[in-house]
Amino acid sequence: MVETTGGGPDDGTAEVLDRPLPDGVRRRVVQIVSDGFGGLTIGELPAQLRQYARFAPNRRAKFAGNAMAAALESDPLFRQRISEKLREAQPELCGALDSGSPPPAADPLDVAAAAYVLRPAGWVKLVAAAGEEAQRADAERADEESRAELERLRTELERARDQHRTEAERLRAELESAKREAEALHRKLRAALSDVKRGDAALRKVQSEIEAVRAEGQAQVSAAESEARRLKARLGEVEAALEASRRAAREGRSVEDMRVRLLLDTVLDAAQGLRRELALPPVSVRPADSVDAVEPGRMTPKDIAARALSEHDPAILDQLLALPQAHLVVDGYNVTKTGYPQMPLEKQRLRLLGQLSQLAAQTGAEVTCVFDGAELAAPVLLAPPRGVRVLFSKPGVTADELIRQLVRAEPPGRPVIVASTDREVADGVARAGARPVASAMLLKRLS
Repeated sequence: MVETTGGGPDDGTAEVLDRPLPDGVRRRVVQIVSDGFGGLTIGELPAQLRQYARFAPNRRAKFAGNAMAAALESDPLFRQRISEKLREAQPELCGALDSGSPPPAADPLDVAAAAYVLRPAGWVKLVAAAGEEAQRADAERADEESRAELERLRTELERARDQHRTEAERLRAELESAKREAEALHRKLRAALSDVKRGDAALRKVQSEIEAVRAEGQAQVSAAESEARRLKARLGEVEAALEASRRAAREGRSVEDMRVRLLLDTVLDAAQGLRRELALPPVSVRPADSVDAVEPGRMTPKDIAARALSEHDPAILDQLLALPQAHLVVDGYNVTKTGYPQMPLEKQRLRLLGQLSQLAAQTGAEVTCVFDGAELAAPVLLAPPRGVRVLFSKPGVTADELIRQLVRAEPPGRPVIVASTDREVADGVARAGARPVASAMLLKRLS
């Protein structure tokens, strides 16, 4: 980059830098601008640099270096503000540059960068001297690096030569070993060729024997096929004879059956003719009916009228539970929500189970109470009361289905009573042979 500029705004001189700004000096200049950048307000910054105002100094130097160098060159006011920040940060160096005698011990790059920003008299010479010093330093560093690289290459060459000698010796040893292995393989190959020749002779002999066996096998197969055809024909004849004998046996059995049926019809007609001839009335009275006595449980019409019960009378439930081996199945939540729905579910269960325990003790019937497991938020820790079996339906199974399973599990003929108001449950257990009763009837009996 070629830098052309007039003098600073305070010196009235005009100097021109006729060569590119050295890279080292340019990096130091960008760093000076980046350090002084943060002390300026947004209004004091050139328009093209305001977007970098919030960047950290290192990040600002990395991403806005070109923009800051261009603004420093093209905007004298911005350069003056950066010069002020530099004077505040390095007053001794800036004072020495203003007096025309830069410190001898200072880094030439720092001196040149400060002179480029401050633009004192003779700043172009300072920048050019720094560039020449940097070039000499680069040349010396390159010369030193070249010597180090040459020494490294010589070391690598010696190492490569040693490796080459070692590798050559190893390859010669491997070559000798390979020659010996090749001679051994040649011997093995000659032995294998002789074995192959003997194997070919043996193979030809085996092939001839196989051909002979194959011809003999084909002859045996032909004979077997002929025998199979003969046996198949014989089997057909036997099956035809068997079918004929079965047909004759069926015809003979049909004749005998007809004779037996004709004889039975004759006997029945003779019995009916004898009944008509004797004018015998149908038997409607048994000998035991002539004995004068009162049968157990027999009631007069007057007694029956006095004992007539309503279909909702709890006494009907007592009569059902009095049957031998009666089993009462209770739809738990259906009964509790009919009788006392305002209570919590836990108290509903405890109240119903306590009443069912008393009923089981009074009647001696088997009692099972079924609750819907879907109503539970957590497993129930419940001690079943005496005489009552408590069941909860499994996940995915309703209490109605569990009740129907209980009814189907009972043997035909056993009295099973199901207490539920659910019409679907009542119809289902009725079809399975159980007696449904309303929940209200059970509640009346329990109260």
